[in-house]
Amino acid sequence: MPLGHIGVNVSDLGVSYKYYSDLMDCLGYETFLTADDQFAIKPAGNKIGTYIFFYPSEKGYEPESAGLQHMAFMLPDRDKVEEAVTIANELGSEIVHLPREWPEYPPPYYAAFWRDPDGIMLEAVCHK
Repeated sequence: MPLGHIGVNVSDLGVSYKYYSDLMDCLGYETFLTADDQFAIKPAGNKIGTYIFFYPSEKGYEPESAGLQHMAFMLPDRDKVEEAVTIANELGSEIVHLPREWPEYPPPYYAAFWRDPDGIMLEAVCHK
């Protein structure tokens, strides 16, 4: 069975909601819920997959600490990977790795990596 959901703490719920709202369609996600103290996204079109809940936190993200290392979004084709990193770049994200083949991972593995407003690394990946 797939993972049901994960929770991610963010420093500014409004900033993160706007950021992820701008990326959701490209990543195959849609809004699940919004409230003053959280928001959540889910796989679009009632597809099975992991829901992601976002919660406010007073403490910033620390990638070197134990916990979330990155989130990968599986996309249907390489064009969607290219589109995702283009949108991320337009949103002012730090691009960690432009789209390319990753021969060190089981092929085929075509992916790009960038950081969200809190520094959480995001990945768009296609296995075709």
